[in-house]
Amino acid sequence: MNATVKLQKSWFKDGHTKSYGFRKEQLLKMKTMLTTFEKPILNALKFDLNKSEYEAYASEIAFLKSEIDHHVKHLKSWMQVTKVKTPLTHAGSKNYIKKEPYGTILVIAPWNYPVQLALAPVVGAVAAGNTVIIKPSELTPTVSWVLKKMIEQYFPPHFIAVVEGGRDITQELLDQPLDYIFFTGSVPVGKIIMEKASKRLIPVTLELGGKSPTIVHKDANIDITARRIVWGKYTNAGQTCIAPDYLYVHHEVKADLLRAMKKYMEQFYGKKTLKNKDFTKMINHSHFERVCSYLESGAVIVGGAVDESTHKIEPTILDQVVWDDPVMKDEIFGPILPVLTYSNLDEVIEKINERPKPLALYYFGENEIEQQRILNSISFGGGCVNDTLYHIINPHLPFGGVGESGMGSYHGKRSFDTFTHEKSITKQTTRFDQILRYPDSQLGLTVLKKLFS
Repeated sequence: MNATVKLQKSWFKDGHTKSYGFRKEQLLKMKTMLTTFEKPILNALKFDLNKSEYEAYASEIAFLKSEIDHHVKHLKSWMQVTKVKTPLTHAGSKNYIKKEPYGTILVIAPWNYPVQLALAPVVGAVAAGNTVIIKPSELTPTVSWVLKKMIEQYFPPHFIAVVEGGRDITQELLDQPLDYIFFTGSVPVGKIIMEKASKRLIPVTLELGGKSPTIVHKDANIDITARRIVWGKYTNAGQTCIAPDYLYVHHEVKADLLRAMKKYMEQFYGKKTLKNKDFTKMINHSHFERVCSYLESGAVIVGGAVDESTHKIEPTILDQVVWDDPVMKDEIFGPILPVLTYSNLDEVIEKINERPKPLALYYFGENEIEQQRILNSISFGGGCVNDTLYHIINPHLPFGGVGESGMGSYHGKRSFDTFTHEKSITKQTTRFDQILRYPDSQLGLTVLKKLFS
């Protein structure tokens, strides 16, 4: 680890990454790499997670290509020096912000979207002029192997390197003199990352998770609402950090909504989902058993079947759930959706605000006053009104958490900004000197009081 970090830091200091031409060339090379390795990527995602070709391409490869295109289009303007106003106290000077890369970045990726979440931060880091070390998840070893092979084919290790391994390797990486750490994963591990980084005062971005609520009010368009919740919840078998974690539905529309959701669950995944060759599996046996244990909470009204041999769990809806049930204690990260019922929005706001701030929130309802009431009363990372997940696809919207759901953000320009240090510069004139600031000035105090009275 130490040798890799030293190699990258030495090469970075020579200034190779700083020009616009170099950065653009690397981004285009990354897009070519994704095209060249498309089939191995899809095969690896199928093997490790049983992702369908459509879901894998849409959520991993297409997402990354779109992100690269956005960076290439805007990179030159993002890199430009930003001129700022000159106050009266600075008369004669020029003031500006220079964009500067941090240096060597460590990206620690999770297993649920193992290509997208490994490379999306890299796009921003490269655009900002940094070198990068990628630590893929050991829980998706096939994808990890493909990532290493394709990075080695297209990029030298002094610029981008992939380091495989388990927790011991991650710990060793965290002991290195890095310039920035970007982590996507669970809250407990995020706390460890931050603690380790604090010992060297290394800046961090933490993309974590939490229990993201979906609220369906009585004036929601039930059919569209049901379709969009089913899609958002059961994509990747619920193994999405911003998936709807639980459903809060008004009692007047509950029966209609659940009936419509059942219809779309069967339409999207078939009546026997365990036989659907394209439905994503749980990542491993431990995760499978953890999610299965939540089936003991409440009452199963849709789904509930499991297959231990394939680590698959049917898309499931649980009714008669209460806050004290195990399924409501931690992020589910699986295809189980618990349902809570409410009569007025006050109790929804109160209950959600009693808990850690979620990474995402989704509200379905037509009344704009009530929409704004929810958005203004609950703190969360980001979300949608009358949709799920879709905010993450817009490159103009920064993505990130708040409180326990994370710190910092990325996507689009925010990725470039995340991996860029803004260096503030005052360029002072020597044609004259403002003597008022010096201690021997007789008028200094008088002028200052008049200026700031």
